[in-house]
Parts: sequence; C-alpha cells; structure tokens
Amino acid sequence: MTRHEEMRRACQEFHVEHPEVWELFVRFTLEKVALGYDNFGAKAVMERIRWETSAGGDSPELKIGNNHTAFYARRFNRLNPELGDGRFFRLRLQTSHHEPATGLSEFVVTR
Repeated sequence: MTRHEEMRRACQEFHVEHPEVWELFVRFTLEKVALGYDNFGAKAVMERIRWETSAGGDSPELKIGNNHTAFYARRFNRLNPELGDGRFFRLRLQTSHHEPATGLSEFVVTR
C-alpha cells in the first residue's frame, strides 16, 4: 500500500461518516462559481467549512484532516466537468503515489 492509498482510504471513511462536509464543499464552491470565479482554492473552501461547523450548536466541531482537501477537490472537478473542463480547482501532482504507507492508525482504515 502507498501513502496515497492510505490517505484516500482515510478520506473515504471520513466522507462516509460526514456526508455533510461534501454537501458544504459543493455548496460553497458553487457560490464562488455563481459569483463568476473560473477557479478557486480548495483549501479556502475547506477552511470555510471548518469555520461554519465550529460556530457552535449542538454538534461537536468536525476534525477535517488537511489531507482530505486534495481528494475533495479532485472529486469536485471530476463530477463537474462543465466548469472549465473539470478544472475549477487547480491541482498539483500527488507525490504520495510513490511513498510507502506510514501505518499510523489515524490514517489507516481497518475493517
């Protein structure tokens, strides 16, 4: 297993447990599209989600891993090809494809 696969699995597990994060990611991104943006920063969208979900209320603050942002951006681009040929978020090469897994329990999905 590579580091990339390890992070992807952790993100997928988080996504299943917290579908509201994806809903907010899409909502906040589409707000920027409606304002005329051709592209935007996925990290800024994720920080807004953190801000919005930590504003109090009955549920505890979500702990969103920084590694998840790239996977959310790639998913958004893939599912929205009409927005600049699926390039609303500019992406970098994920070098984790070539790194060994860390084996840290916080990143590994066990089932």
